[in-house]
Amino acid sequence: MNEFYSTYKDEIIYSAILLFILLIIRAIIVITVKKIGKKSGTTEARANLIGRYATVTLVFIALLIEALIIGVEVGDITLIFSSVFAVIGIALFAIWSILSNVTSGVIMFFSFPYKVGDKIKIHDKDYPVEAIIEDIRAFQLILREDNGDLVTYPNNLILQKAVTLMEKDALDDSSIL
Repeated sequence: MNEFYSTYKDEIIYSAILLFILLIIRAIIVITVKKIGKKSGTTEARANLIGRYATVTLVFIALLIEALIIGVEVGDITLIFSSVFAVIGIALFAIWSILSNVTSGVIMFFSFPYKVGDKIKIHDKDYPVEAIIEDIRAFQLILREDNGDLVTYPNNLILQKAVTLMEKDALDDSSIL
């Protein structure tokens, strides 16, 4: 144990100093965020969330500095961080689309003013659609156009576009009477 301590004495001291400094910086940031949150009237939960974001950022900074302290080459750190950020970026991009449609599907479940069987017109400048809703699924609406074509429309887009409920056909109105 003495041999380990004597070999890595400087690295251990620098790591302890790093930990101490980052804990002080974290405490200052958390206290400052809570004070700003109270002044601006935001909730304590929101302030705590921002504090957690700051803590995660400080942990990443600490890992980077610690890697330099123990002697990892800058080129190796650059390679690791670029690889990690590339994977995270691709994963978040792919997940964003899926989560956006699923979230829109949940919102539509509770507050979508149209139902299966309604004829709607979607005012999209690139591809306007006038069709009957056949199904509302987790990711998309299934629409049937008058010419028989089947159209799938993503849930996140249906919440972003203007939609008009078309009047019922005369046959539908006469059957109600």
